[in-house]
Formats: sequence, structure tokens, C-alpha cells
Amino acid sequence: MTLDFASLPPREAYRWMIGTILPRPIAWVSTVAADGRTNLAPFSFFQGITANPPTLMFVPVNKRDGTPKDTLRNLREVPEFVVNLVSFELAEKMNATAAELPHGESEFAAYGIAAAASAAVRPPRVAAAPVAFECTLHSILPIGEGALAANVVFGRIQRAQVRDDVPNAAGQPDPGRLDLIGRLGGNAYTRTTDRFELERP
Repeated sequence: MTLDFASLPPREAYRWMIGTILPRPIAWVSTVAADGRTNLAPFSFFQGITANPPTLMFVPVNKRDGTPKDTLRNLREVPEFVVNLVSFELAEKMNATAAELPHGESEFAAYGIAAAASAAVRPPRVAAAPVAFECTLHSILPIGEGALAANVVFGRIQRAQVRDDVPNAAGQPDPGRLDLIGRLGGNAYTRTTDRFELERP
């Protein structure tokens, strides 16, 4: 079977991409508008890209009508954000925030998600997140136009808020204690609790 991505409609290409690029870590991104209203939304096109300087990226695609999501609108007003990692215990609340609320309505308030002040940026973080990366905006790279077009957001990590029970005895992050979830295709998710090891050559 060969798929010609050059001729696939965007929705079909999207379905194949999210159904095969697996598992995808989830960036639960909090932002704030110029007037102080907060936003919280999940994105599964997300990854760390370099430690020198510490930088990550996530990708808010445009809405089906081609307009930008509130996350992107906020970043253009206040170029700071927090990437909250999503543990299994936060999965349902994270999923709820994928719903589209009226512009300016806070997901923190709408879904009863406790917020905590960040140390280095204006947007709040999810208080219960095992790790929250406080970032300043490096750049936004638009790719494509219209519905499902991408806006690749690069952020410089300024601080990380790590829950006290996450490090192991050696002071390193313990994946079992993080208990993160990843996105699969459709409505499916996976957990990082099922692991195996391979020695690096």
C-alpha cells in the first residue's frame, strides 16, 4: 500500500499521520491574553528539540475554518507559555480542555483545574502537573494556509517546576513516578508505565 500524500485531502493526511506517528507526548499549554484571561489547551505535535539552548516546540494547527486557536492568539499578545506534562491522573481534565470554548473563557475555571503561579513567566501552570516547563517564545513558523495548517511554536525553557515525588533517589526523573500519557490515533492513549530497556550500542 502506498499513500500519495501530495494528493491526499488534508483531513485524510491528518488521520494517517496521527494514526501512525505514535505515541505522541502531550503538551498541555497554558497561555494568557493581554487582558489577563487564561487559556489551557492540549497539543500532541510536541517535542523537545535541543538542550543548548533548552528549547521545545509544539504545533497548534488552525481551526477547521482556518482561523488560529486561542493559544496562538494569546502568544502573539503575550509571548510566554507553560508546557504542562500530563500524567494519567490528569487525563480526563486534559481531554476536557480540548473542547472549543468561546474566546476568552478560561479552561482553568470552566473545568475546575487548579492553577499555580509560574516563577519566570506570566501564564499560570497546572498545579498538579508532574512537570511544567515555563517558556518564553523564540519564534512561530507558519506552514501552510487555511484549515489544519500548522504554526510551529518554538519556546526557550526558562524554568521547570517539578513535583517533589518525581525524582528518584539519585535525583533523576523517574518515568514510573511521572506516569505520563501519550496520544495514539482516534480516542486512544497509552501510558509510560509499560517499558523495556535496550543498551545503547
